[in-house]
Amino acid sequence: MVLGLEFPPVSHLVNWPEIAFKDTPFAISKVTITYVLAVVFTFLLFFVAGRRAKLVPAGVQNVAESSLDFVRESVIMQTIGADGVGFLPFLTTMFFFIFFINIFEVIPIFQMPGNARIAVPLLLAVTVWIMYNFIGIKRAGFFGYLKQSCVPPGVPKFVLPLVVFIEFISVFFVRPFSLAIRLFANMLAGHFILVTFALLTADVWAATYVGAAVPFALLVALTGFEVLVALLQAFIFSILTAVYIGGAMHPDH
Repeated sequence: MVLGLEFPPVSHLVNWPEIAFKDTPFAISKVTITYVLAVVFTFLLFFVAGRRAKLVPAGVQNVAESSLDFVRESVIMQTIGADGVGFLPFLTTMFFFIFFINIFEVIPIFQMPGNARIAVPLLLAVTVWIMYNFIGIKRAGFFGYLKQSCVPPGVPKFVLPLVVFIEFISVFFVRPFSLAIRLFANMLAGHFILVTFALLTADVWAATYVGAAVPFALLVALTGFEVLVALLQAFIFSILTAVYIGGAMHPDH
């Protein structure tokens, strides 16, 4: 029997209908709801953990404290150093906010990572861009920061103009763009892969129940993999943010 597998247009996979305030600037779709819920879950995680804090942490408190230790030791201390501990709340909040948005990809009913839309990844990247440039200018002054960002030491004078141009484009344009695109593209690609195997499983099931076991097993495995991707992309965004902040604070390193 020939399978009649039909893939919906790409626009149908990422264009969720508005469910409230349609055709207004305040329109709400499922993607918007994932953003709101990500904020709520991030707030509740640390609110509940800190509300009844105990000397020996357990449950939610243990998750929150372990997460803070992880971000401090594996992100901040490895990229910025001890003087970057002040960024712990910002980086931890960013990590969980991105993770909670991503994880909706595998949650029934939603099944769409909010970061498969470019808006929030781009907004986060611009926020990081403003932050590390502000820190650099505050520490070295405007022209001093430009020099430390665009003029690497030891570069021969005859290639210096080209190097300065490349560094300027990299620091002030490529960094925020790559941050946003990396998160957006990975989550969108994962969403497409899951949709592909879900359609394949449904169509093979209609043709032969036994044959559907293979694509279904792959779908389950890929769903577990996407949970890992959701966590990994949150970590990568957070650690790159720390790297850029560290570079602005310690240009010699």
